[in-house]
Amino acid sequence: MGRNPKEEKFFQGLQQEVLDFFELNDYRSYSLNQIHKAFAIRDRKTKEIYGDVLNRLASDGRLIRQEDGNFRFDNESFVVEGRVDHVNSRFAFVVVEGEGKDIWVATADLNNAKDGDRVRVQARKPSEKKKNDRPEGEVIEILERGSTDVVGVIQVTPHYAFLIPDSKKIYEDIYVPRTEVMGANHLDKVIVEVTRWGSPGKKAEGRVIKVLGKAGENETEMHSILAEFGLPYEFPADVEYMAESINTSIPKEEIKKRRDMRKVLSFTIDPIDAKDFDDALSYEVLKNGNVEIGVHIADVSHYVKPGSLLDQEAYKRATSVYLVDRVVPMLPEKLSNGLCSLRPNEDKLTFSAVFEFDTNGVILKEWFGRTVIHSDRRFAYEQAQELIEHTGEVTDSYEPIIKALNQLAHKLRDARFAHGSVNFETAEVRFELDAAGKPIAVHPRVRKDAHKLIEEFMLLANKRVATYVHDLKKTDPRNTMVYRVHEAPDPEKLRVFSTFAKKFGYQVTTEPKQVSKSFNALMESIEGKGEEHVLQSLAVRTMSKARYSTDAIGHFGLAFPFYSHFTSPIRRYPDVMTHRLLQHYLDGGASPERAPLEIQCKHSSDREKLAADAERASIKYKQVEYMSLHEPQIFDGIITGVTEFGLFVEIGDTSCEGLVRMVDLNDDFYDLDKDNYRIVGKSNGRVFTFGDAVKVKVRDTNLAKRTIDLEMVGMRGAGAYANNRSRKRDMPRGARSSKVIPRGKRRR
Repeated sequence: MGRNPKEEKFFQGLQQEVLDFFELNDYRSYSLNQIHKAFAIRDRKTKEIYGDVLNRLASDGRLIRQEDGNFRFDNESFVVEGRVDHVNSRFAFVVVEGEGKDIWVATADLNNAKDGDRVRVQARKPSEKKKNDRPEGEVIEILERGSTDVVGVIQVTPHYAFLIPDSKKIYEDIYVPRTEVMGANHLDKVIVEVTRWGSPGKKAEGRVIKVLGKAGENETEMHSILAEFGLPYEFPADVEYMAESINTSIPKEEIKKRRDMRKVLSFTIDPIDAKDFDDALSYEVLKNGNVEIGVHIADVSHYVKPGSLLDQEAYKRATSVYLVDRVVPMLPEKLSNGLCSLRPNEDKLTFSAVFEFDTNGVILKEWFGRTVIHSDRRFAYEQAQELIEHTGEVTDSYEPIIKALNQLAHKLRDARFAHGSVNFETAEVRFELDAAGKPIAVHPRVRKDAHKLIEEFMLLANKRVATYVHDLKKTDPRNTMVYRVHEAPDPEKLRVFSTFAKKFGYQVTTEPKQVSKSFNALMESIEGKGEEHVLQSLAVRTMSKARYSTDAIGHFGLAFPFYSHFTSPIRRYPDVMTHRLLQHYLDGGASPERAPLEIQCKHSSDREKLAADAERASIKYKQVEYMSLHEPQIFDGIITGVTEFGLFVEIGDTSCEGLVRMVDLNDDFYDLDKDNYRIVGKSNGRVFTFGDAVKVKVRDTNLAKRTIDLEMVGMRGAGAYANNRSRKRDMPRGARSSKVIPRGKRRR
């Protein structure tokens, strides 16, 4: 007979007490009677309960039952909590909270846990005989479901319906009773709420709670991507109402509280289609010959008060989301594109970092505080770049100013790299869309001096604000601050990357103090070469993910001991937090408690990841859609990944990535050589490896799954195709693996 929840909770408490006892005495074993004595148990009923506890712990693998009937602690076993990352249909990883290693869990051992669930795992330390040092385990308890809402395509029959999930991490369809389809038509995109989770041999069951529209239509697909990652695409009515009710005029009393910089020449430089202008630069030559440059940031915290409906919604979202065809803002449009946007020819309230530079580019003075500015002009990056590159007679009064700022930005950039900043340039693309949202062209985004100019002054402001707050108090504990932190690379990932780079003839040191210098030397060496993309992608993968924290542990990638996010409060909630803290300290306030802010930092980091995943999903969708219109063509590509089931190939400047399946390499049987990042033909010895230039054509596209299947051109009778590596080679039979270089994007 089962226990009620109260009894089960009491029983689990006894389990933990007994387990703690054994862990403290892991050098010896105990009989049931010895446990009774140790816990001073005399009555029969309690003895039976403790017997049940020991049996449960033994059956769960948390204690070992010896041949003599005694029990002992399994010091090779441990219990951890984490989130399920169901990477493929055969297995998942449980991502452990804190410092522990992720746990490998076979799908059969998930015990009905799904991707995103928080679970408790019984794990065992890896055997010394295994090369992989990752522990393996089994889910013993589901602590919290990640989400009950699933997005996908519904298939409707006369008697029932079922949902095919969009998520690549959900591997089973969801049964929907015919009475619960909410008017959805066959092959519509819908959101289904799971009402009963599945069990072995039985599907999960749910009901349609929202019909998104016809699958394949642009609006439907973008909304489905947002829904898939739990991101909103509209504001609650009360939040919109509160935004609309804000007074747009700037009272004279407010201006008197601020440094008035409206007469100082100011301007913005942003993407040509931008509407939310977070930042502006001001430029003024001082009487002493030095230059004063202001980095002016929209004063969102003036309008968004702590605890207000606007603040609650901004915190909930934590970031704006940038899809291919739209921005889903953190703040309502009245604020993001209106009141807070530093539009030209309008007085605006700002929070500023103002620096005085000498003629050598050295900062002599700095000032932080609230200001009011008047932007004189708005530049697109392309317009600013034209002024930087212009060599003829000066016809635009802003040209010498932009050029002077560019020269100073170069000095700041050179100093940053000399100090150890890592020079990564990640490949990005932009799409040309027609009126229906269909992609008609894909172009690589090119970062020129105008982009780097703005980047350097934003980095400077972020760094100096963080340093200012940290140094306000000279002893520990320092003032609480929101930092953007970035740990050094994981030593094991670094070792693997160093080994791989060596195969191309490059040396990458694993010495911690020399890593950034070594990476920069590598990036310079591979520029323009065939292996550039592959090595750069894998180098980025060795890096830790930047995140928000109240711990001032520094930013490895930028080589800054203190770094914050101050420059984009319209689209990032941590910047709003930074503004509030900075003003609090400027007003002489004491350091607030750290714990609540750390929770907000963790929330913001999690939301940032979701937004980045949604952005990548929208890009991938448009890439697949674009390639579906070009199936007959032959493309030049580069191999960017090697797996047991095929080769990932990136196509030219479009950065569209597809899979050449192993079964479609029809000139031979190929084996994976995992250790050497390649596949090798058993009979002809042909080798395909990272960085190889190949020719491919589109075999199939699947918009629902956002995948592209490719095939090699001219496989049969092509002779020494690929990269002239067709001679026979001995090949160690490597262990099978998942993709070696998953693509990713790092944000500073």
